[in-house]
Amino acid sequence: MTDQLTQPTYTEGDPRDLTLLDLNARFLPHETFKQLVENIRRDGCLTSTPLVWNDAESGRRIVLSGNHRTMASIEAGLTRIGWLEITDPLPRQRQIALQLSHNAIAGQDDPAILKELYEELESVEWRQYTALDDKALELLEKVDVGGLGEANLDFATISIVFLPDELERAEAALDEAKKTATADARWGLALTQYDGVLNALETTRAAYKIGNSATAFGVILDLFERHLTDLADGWYDPQARAASRDGTAPIETVFGIREIPTATAAALRKTITDLVHAGDVPEDEPWRALDVWAGTAGGDEEE
Repeated sequence: MTDQLTQPTYTEGDPRDLTLLDLNARFLPHETFKQLVENIRRDGCLTSTPLVWNDAESGRRIVLSGNHRTMASIEAGLTRIGWLEITDPLPRQRQIALQLSHNAIAGQDDPAILKELYEELESVEWRQYTALDDKALELLEKVDVGGLGEANLDFATISIVFLPDELERAEAALDEAKKTATADARWGLALTQYDGVLNALETTRAAYKIGNSATAFGVILDLFERHLTDLADGWYDPQARAASRDGTAPIETVFGIREIPTATAAALRKTITDLVHAGDVPEDEPWRALDVWAGTAGGDEEE
């Protein structure tokens, strides 16, 4: 392993004058990068510092760490950013070791590129310098480079994490949509729907001036709750004023609410009990009281 580096110097300049890595194991999901751009645009500056190597031989300033921050600053319209600059000569081995050591601290790595870069390190000391742990190294051994590229283009994964107070509401809304839909229960979606989800979140965030995607998703759920009766299109033909399919329908799509006041519920319970005792409604099908009431309301109740 070579001697210690000279203390990097803080330098400022136009991020467009920096050279980004051709091979970078670090990647950011689309939504994460967009959020990074928005944060930088809002802050008006970088709040974390890229590491740049000033290569005297080529005359280029190469970003060893902070490529996405540099790209995001350009997209955010910044014309001047600060970075830590190394001027020592750096052999290829040292460049890769620095890059991987910074990437290993946090974030996500493309396993195929990570494996390619890691295997380029010949020195045990430099491999140790990257700070990749045993678990990461074990995963590298399992990487099938030949099958990754095409698979990564075929699908995208969205993870949504709900806080406890939002989980119950989200589950109820999603269950409601699933019950009304005629499709099967599988959650495999077309890749084009990925863009639709992102567009819905982006539109909601813009409309309500929300910076957080989870909060925006909560607004979408609220909007869904206010339009439960629109889901009746899945089973009701308004022109024929009759059911458009067999089976059952969620009661929420009739009334547009999930709960009613306890006083109203108690009155309904009492009336249904009376109908059961009178023999007008089967005891094991109390919901058939609605048939009785619908018949009375329509004026065609049998005598």
